[in-house]
Amino acid sequence: MPAFTDQTGYSISLDRKPIRIASLVPSQTELLADLGLEHEVIAITKFCVHPERWFRSKNRIGGTKNVNLEALAGLSPDLVLANKEENSKEQVEAIRAFAPVWTSDVHDLASALEMISSVGLLTGKVEMAGKMVRNIGEAFAEFDQTKSVTAAYLIWQKPLMTIGRDCFIHDMMERCGIRNVFGSATRYPTTSVEEIRQLAPAIILLPSEPFPFSQKHLEEWTLWLPATKIILVDGEYFSWYGSRLLSAPGYFKTLLQQIENQV
Repeated sequence: MPAFTDQTGYSISLDRKPIRIASLVPSQTELLADLGLEHEVIAITKFCVHPERWFRSKNRIGGTKNVNLEALAGLSPDLVLANKEENSKEQVEAIRAFAPVWTSDVHDLASALEMISSVGLLTGKVEMAGKMVRNIGEAFAEFDQTKSVTAAYLIWQKPLMTIGRDCFIHDMMERCGIRNVFGSATRYPTTSVEEIRQLAPAIILLPSEPFPFSQKHLEEWTLWLPATKIILVDGEYFSWYGSRLLSAPGYFKTLLQQIENQV
């Protein structure tokens, strides 16, 4: 029986290619769709909004942090995809009682590509996943990281929170030439308007998720830091680490052009 070790070091055994897959991670759900696993995926979370047709038609078994374990068990999955950060450790361990769980741990582009390759291997989509990995790697290799602009990337408003050097978002910023002014911190530190003012980033990035920053917040920050350029960005391109990475480089190139025109 083949064994597969996940990105947390946990091994699962599969006696055949899975045909009843549950995904507890939005970006990995989108990956499964782009790998052509329409019929195999039988359950997703309420935050798995891409593709929209899956969101409307697939079984939704709660949120990423509060999976309905009874409903999931009732669907008899033969593979569950989870993530170390996005899902609850206690729930992942509970799911292991009735289904094999493969857990990703993604913190940069390299680990994201490793995850995509592994999911391809798990689901019998090795060739398609391999092509995806090559295309993503080639697209990101085109960026000139020596040209950099300083930025603060905010993920929450109250309390005000940002991202440190060990986060996937940080790696996305650095790879396309945006230097994170909180790069000496780790995880998701709290901050303040005054601290950001002292760090003097050239731009502040306000993403659409996890906190839904909007035009109202852009106007507030423009009043607080009139000398700093404030830009609303699509948070999915910075934080989704599955097949969204195929289109992320194009989005980043457009964003960099916008930054260059404003700074």
